[in-house]
Amino acid sequence: MSDLRKIIVDGDEVEVPASYTLLQAAEAAGREIPRFCYHERLSVAGNCRMCLVELVGAPKPAASCAMQVKDMRGGPNGEPPAMNTLSPMVKKAREGVMEFLLINHPLDCPICDQGGECDLQDQAMAYGRSGTRYEENKRAVEDKYMGPLINTIMTRCIQCTRCVRFVTEVAGSPEMGMINRGEDAEITTYLESAVTSELSGNVIDLCPVGALTSKPYAFNARPWELRKTETIDVMDAMGSWIRVDARGTGVLRILPRVNDAINEEWISDKTRFVWDGLQRQRLDRPYSRVKGKLVPATWDAALTIAEEKLGGDPKKIGVIAGDLNSIEELKAAKDLFDGLGVKSIDCRQDGAKIGGGPRSGYLFNSTIEGIDQADAILLVGTNPRLEAPVLNARIRRAWLERDVPVAMIGEAADLTYPVEHLGNGGKTLGGLGGSSKGFAKTLKDAKKPMIIVGMGALTRADGGKVLRAAAELAKKTGAVTDGWNGFNVLHTAAGRVGGLDLGFLPGKGGKDVAGIQRAAKKGDIETVVLMGADELDMDAFGDAFVIYVGHHGDAGAHRADLILPGAAYTEKKGMWANTEGRVQLNARAVFPKGEAKEDWAIFRALSERLGRTLPYDSLDQLRAKLIADHPVLGEIDHAPGHESAGEFDPAKIGEAGDVTDKPFVSPVTDFYQTNAIARASKTMAECSAMKAGPSAVAAE
Repeated sequence: MSDLRKIIVDGDEVEVPASYTLLQAAEAAGREIPRFCYHERLSVAGNCRMCLVELVGAPKPAASCAMQVKDMRGGPNGEPPAMNTLSPMVKKAREGVMEFLLINHPLDCPICDQGGECDLQDQAMAYGRSGTRYEENKRAVEDKYMGPLINTIMTRCIQCTRCVRFVTEVAGSPEMGMINRGEDAEITTYLESAVTSELSGNVIDLCPVGALTSKPYAFNARPWELRKTETIDVMDAMGSWIRVDARGTGVLRILPRVNDAINEEWISDKTRFVWDGLQRQRLDRPYSRVKGKLVPATWDAALTIAEEKLGGDPKKIGVIAGDLNSIEELKAAKDLFDGLGVKSIDCRQDGAKIGGGPRSGYLFNSTIEGIDQADAILLVGTNPRLEAPVLNARIRRAWLERDVPVAMIGEAADLTYPVEHLGNGGKTLGGLGGSSKGFAKTLKDAKKPMIIVGMGALTRADGGKVLRAAAELAKKTGAVTDGWNGFNVLHTAAGRVGGLDLGFLPGKGGKDVAGIQRAAKKGDIETVVLMGADELDMDAFGDAFVIYVGHHGDAGAHRADLILPGAAYTEKKGMWANTEGRVQLNARAVFPKGEAKEDWAIFRALSERLGRTLPYDSLDQLRAKLIADHPVLGEIDHAPGHESAGEFDPAKIGEAGDVTDKPFVSPVTDFYQTNAIARASKTMAECSAMKAGPSAVAAE
């Protein structure tokens, strides 16, 4: 290839793209280059100077992060350009830079939360001098208030500006920056207020020193004390890769893992800081309601009561699954209630009118990574900033780097990038298909247009008609072609796609969630099983006997007449399918609390009591049955993407009919309070209060 250049790195000849920086070229040659300010996903600042290298023939070292291979000059006799990364000049330069960085950095290592995983510690050991020549007093900088999530010790700051570049470029909320000059330079939030981005916690990972640390995690543990478990997130439907760090029986922090196809290396604040909710308001033993009060019961007694209530007429039983259920427990529950003849089962507690048709009718078919290829994006009834903040950051990058036009039908909101607001309701959506002007023309002219339909459009009474209208628009505008499927559904619930894949939907003559509630109110349904379903009107169940299988004492448990305690997502091995249809495996970080059991095991025990013993005794046997019955769920870590584009038929998606002009409204009104774990979290409660009135929180 013509853009490849031969260069010499420490005497070894390598061939690298001309657009590479010297730092990338050195790493391609197997050399490690220290850095503080440089980060692969942020713009180049070139202000820490730790990455200096020697260019052969140049009078002084060069910052390898800020210079490209194509700018290197060859030797006088036509020799390839050469650089040294291990020469005495480089060693001396790095020692000098490190000495400057440590001039004002305090000796806080014994009390610093970054200790043990600190870039400054590591690089001072590897590249610094053995002693200091500085005898003056160190400067001190006042700590800043950045909200309930970020703890600041700004005297430690080395002004790498990673945090500033992240909130400006990735998060899209430019509330941090550097003020003053020289010795007085410091990083601050301009108005001494909290950082309002839903991605703000990522600056903790980016900070190479202990200037920005996690406020909820402060002084809790050292990194070498923690068990590290690689797993996935269920706070939204993206399935972000995370690492859960635990000590003893408790989860102490959650960090992101790199997965370029899903979350890159970012996670939302809810994902990162919800961990304290895993310790609070937990259901750790069975309970039954006696004389109006919930009292502890044994498992034997609780299963006996459940057996009695579920052993009757299947037409008088309803089952509703919540948002956080794994595929295994949904499968076990479905197998049990199918065996009992129960038809009124539903995994769509929000009433979304999806499922029953082809898989492409309820998936994010372009894939999350496909946002990087889209050249026009239409949002229908969704606010991705609240429903999937990391995905929203990808859309922002598409606008920022490639000037991709974005339009919205629904509730106007600040999404951190310019959005053309086309209208509020269904009539606008219908009008787009028959128009050849404005954004309709933009969609038709685009090579890879993308339509994203959210739950704000699908949880209404006419949600199925909205889904059909969006699918027809996708067909008309050429959003679905060979090699590209631009029709996407953005889910808000981690367990929803898995439930739809299993067919956890009303059978013939069965009732959906609204129907179960109406029947329970009238007395036609006498027993309701809630599988972690808390986001419902509990008064709507009337006098029905409610069995709650879940892990937190939330709304469902308060209404329940019988509680069978289950395991939270960090306490069980499970499978979840994200909004793309990508099936991923979760790993157990800690064991369930008290007497709580894994949810699938609860249904397995119940099946034996009810004389409908399920044909599996272990998780492996359950998964074997699951994949045999639903082969698509055996495709681990595979997003189908545009594979179904050729079979895309709007007539099989949603339902026919006219869409009303009632405005689309996002189902997420409070980002920090969307599920039982988040509502149990003290940190999430503080964030929610801050959003409601940041000045009041700051005054405290």
